Parts: sequence; C-alpha cells; structure tokens
Amino acid sequence: MRPLSQVLAALVIAGSSLAGASPAAANGADPTEPTGGPCAFTPTPDDPAARPVPLPPDPRRTPSRGTVHVVLRTNLGPIPLVLDRAQAPCTVLSFLHLTRHRFYDRTHCHRLTAYPTLKVLQCGDPTGTGEGGPGYRYQDELPTDLPPAPTDPTGARRVYARGVLAMANAGPDTNGSQFFLVYADSALRPNYTIFGTVDPAGLDTLDRVAAGGVAPTPDDPAPVDGAPALSTEIRVARIHR
Repeated sequence: MRPLSQVLAALVIAGSSLAGASPAAANGADPTEPTGGPCAFTPTPDDPAARPVPLPPDPRRTPSRGTVHVVLRTNLGPIPLVLDRAQAPCTVLSFLHLTRHRFYDRTHCHRLTAYPTLKVLQCGDPTGTGEGGPGYRYQDELPTDLPPAPTDPTGARRVYARGVLAMANAGPDTNGSQFFLVYADSALRPNYTIFGTVDPAGLDTLDRVAAGGVAPTPDDPAPVDGAPALSTEIRVARIHR
C-alpha cells in the first residue's frame, strides 16, 4: 500500500485528487473471494482490518430506494447525515453495515483540507492515520450529473457542493470505510462516489471544525492540508429509524 504522502502528492491548490487509504483486509471465511451479490465486496488480505468487522451482506437485490438517516455524534457537535440508496446502493449498504458494527465509534477525523478549491473533512479510519480501512473494497458508483467546476477551464473537474457526503479512495474501485464531508464547494474530478448529504446541523459542526483550521507542524506553521486543529472525534455513529 502506498504511504498517504505519496497518494496525496498530486494534490495542488487547483484542487486535484482526494485520496483515502487503501482498504484493510477482511475477516470472511475465504480471505480472497468477493461476496456473491452485485456489490462484490472483496477482501483485501494484504491490508489487515483496522478494526474487526465481517464482510457486509450482499443480497441479490441491493436496496436501492429511499433514504436512511445516520447521526455522527462528535465531541464538537452532531453531524446528521442523509444516505441516498438510489444514488449509491452498495455504498449505503456498506456504510450502514459499518455503522451497525460500531466501526466508526471512537474514531478521529484525520484530515482537513483548506485549499481554495478543496474544502473537506475526511473521516472513517479507526487508526487516525489515513491508512486504515475495513478489510474489504468495493466498486465505485460515480456521479454523472455534477456541474463543471468554474475554476477549472479544462472542464475535467466538477463541483462537489457544500454538504456532499462522498467516499474517499485510493484509485478506481477501492472504496472502503473512509469518507469525506464537503464544507464548501470543491473542485474534483468525478472519481468519488457521492452517497448522501449533510443536514444543516451537521454543516454547523463542520463550519466549526473548518474555522479552527489545520493543525500547524514544525515544518509548516500555516498548513492547508492535515489534521484539524480542533481534534474531531466521532464518539458514536448511529442509524436513526
């Protein structure tokens, strides 16, 4: 697995790749075979799971209608989410599976970006390093209708709008557990699965995290990419019926 620093090396102020960690290895009975349903959740034995969790169920008919409400209760306030099954059925299935298994409980959001065209908070790694995942990967469910980013004259990047909830990844079809929350309109290539939105109360919490900025380091007293200065812990993640 490439170090996170290499995965993010191409990130520039113009707003290029948003990368997450490669997913970690699975606990399934067969350490290499994907599940048999349409989502094909695939174990990654070379990257051990950051926290024990089984492969998600993969029914022949993946639920693809309706929305599901999930609340991330953080030390800085709640972040209510609305997951959209029609938009990304396999992603929602996986996220709910991880939530039910408390994979996201007591985890820190490890990355805040404050580039002019890339403003997101990234979470979902129990190790807090940006390199941990659930032990499996699964396919992209990419958006096809995002407007062009006005900051990109090439037309390659699209607008991931404020309030978007999307999956981080380390390349095509490498979704795992890491996700990002967009706190201001951002310009990205449409290579990241969108699977829901952040409710207004959650945006208030995100704004608070963003206002704190990125934690300075000895090498960079004013960074625009790194750990949030206001440590942000997901204390519990719960599904609301």
